[in-house]
Amino acid sequence: MTYFADKQPLVADIFSRYPDSPQGRRSALMPLLREVQDAEGFVSELRMAEIASLCGTTATEVRSVMSFYSTYHTVPTGRYHLQVCSTLMCALKGSDELWDELVTQLDVQPGEVSPDGRFSVQKVECLGSCGTAPMMQINDDGYYENVGPAKCARILESLRHDLQPLPDNLVPVTITADGRQTLASGEVVGTSITGLTRLPEHAGGDV
Repeated sequence: MTYFADKQPLVADIFSRYPDSPQGRRSALMPLLREVQDAEGFVSELRMAEIASLCGTTATEVRSVMSFYSTYHTVPTGRYHLQVCSTLMCALKGSDELWDELVTQLDVQPGEVSPDGRFSVQKVECLGSCGTAPMMQINDDGYYENVGPAKCARILESLRHDLQPLPDNLVPVTITADGRQTLASGEVVGTSITGLTRLPEHAGGDV
């Protein structure tokens, strides 16, 4: 039995959000992927083919779309999927050390799930929280910020007892009107668009 065979009202609702055209049907691809992943934890080749058939495209295109977003998984993940931001700002603040600590402590590599089914890890592109680097996300639940060795150890110890600490920021992260982010503690981090310094006028005339 296919996943969507008994979910025709849901499929119809998703398609109703887009124009009734071939392009519109393909636009429904992402919410259909999200539906499957939320239910099954990942999107298998079989489900990709099913979604492709619904959208009037190919499984190859479905996989191509999935590969662009780190939020979609083609293999099963652990109960706690730890995603470490690997872009430049987090790297400068220690995300490589955080990553090394995770894979050492958990003895798991990308694409693997720990033997107890509890943990999986993934490096991801920018999570958009440069002011709180290094940071990681657990599942889709929220951001854990300024994760140094001590904080990493506390988080892992809690997760080993299935006690997930509250994230510092829920997803999506709230940004204030002046472009700054506020931690759960109330501390304001990052820079402000109102605090930018105007560059001096070019003194050499027209160029």
